[in-house]
Amino acid sequence: MKKWAILIVVGLVISGGLGASGALAAEATRMDKDELRARLGNANVVIVDVRSYTDWLLSSDKIKGAARENYRDFEGWYAKYPKGKTIVLYCA
Repeated sequence: MKKWAILIVVGLVISGGLGASGALAAEATRMDKDELRARLGNANVVIVDVRSYTDWLLSSDKIKGAARENYRDFEGWYAKYPKGKTIVLYCA
């Protein structure tokens, strides 16, 4: 984990709070890499890599177990993640 911008969205994604209305980045709680590192392996944390496909493909830095989703298709994938989990979205 080098210099990713890490956003943690607690319950908003899962409960539909980000749905069609969208959420402002200011509404998301931010987490630094050390806090994320401490949460790795926690069953209540789902990590979603939302970097562009090219950035993701060419990067040697990937979090093991992270899901890869297209940030542009949020409406198509957000509901598949379990309710009540902490969802961490990260990008470059």
